[in-house]
Amino acid sequence: MSLYSTAQPLVSLAEAGQEGGNHASLSPFVTGGGALIALLLLLWIVTRFNRDR
Repeated sequence: MSLYSTAQPLVSLAEAGQEGGNHASLSPFVTGGGALIALLLLLWIVTRFNRDR
């Protein structure tokens, strides 16, 4: 099995994914903002439990 024969299916799979795939209602800013808020909330909760440090 050569490197070319191994890589060829992966290349064709990667080329098939170039058509987008994102849902029209998913905004990257809303998704990123929501993740940021969730992580900051988790950070705030954890720091409330570690008052003795």
